[in-house]
Amino acid sequence: MATQSELLQALRPRYRTATRPEKGRILDEFVAITGCHRKHAVRLMKSPCAEREERTVRRVYGEAVRQALVVLWEASDRLCVKGHPN
Repeated sequence: MATQSELLQALRPRYRTATRPEKGRILDEFVAITGCHRKHAVRLMKSPCAEREERTVRRVYGEAVRQALVVLWEASDRLCVKGHPN
């Protein structure tokens, strides 16, 4: 049995050019082989590629947000997890 990514590579071009009834049959076939949910199969078929890149997003907050957090931290008597007794 082919892996899911190989199966997606084979079925995705057919799915994109298929009519609505044909798409239903392709999805039935994919769900029967992989055992995944139909909605997940639709998302996989519509996605541009099978492999996703890992994205890391680092949020940088402005000075106003940092100042508000410092005020809250001071109001909580500098509450933190490190060194907290159980």
